[in-house]
Amino acid sequence: MAKTEALSGLESKARTIAEKMGYELVDLCMDREPTGKYLRFYIDRDEGVSLDDCEAYHKAVRAAADSVDYDFMEVSSPGIDRPLKTDRDFERNLGSEIEIRLFRPIEGTKVYTGVLAGLEEGNIVIDTAEGRTLIPRKAAALVKPVVDMEGIEDVDLSEDSESDDSQ
Repeated sequence: MAKTEALSGLESKARTIAEKMGYELVDLCMDREPTGKYLRFYIDRDEGVSLDDCEAYHKAVRAAADSVDYDFMEVSSPGIDRPLKTDRDFERNLGSEIEIRLFRPIEGTKVYTGVLAGLEEGNIVIDTAEGRTLIPRKAAALVKPVVDMEGIEDVDLSEDSESDDSQ
């Protein structure tokens, strides 16, 4: 879905605000859901984004967002598996394992996984188990990092009796 003129104008302002605050505006979208229209900002920076960062950006961009009709506004991180869209995204992920999902299969394959070796003349270059592969960037529906969940310890969500605030 193409961005409206108002949303495109907001995106320019939001990008400027993000850059002044040391963030990168990764994406801005308007999503229609049964509960209303959600204006969503996705920000990032090299060291990651905290809840405090999201709150600070929310306060800073709120006035600029008044030019757009929405019911709810959200600011969040795009997550560790954020799609690679820009040249900078690809540069940042050089040497990382990525997954490429294609709009249509190439030589019978619709999903490729390998180590990102770079971009070359409109192609995504990855090293797969079968060797170096060039995939046309325009053929890719989704390119994202592969998140390795091995070695991540389970979070203990059990109640701690020392943190009981009911007194």
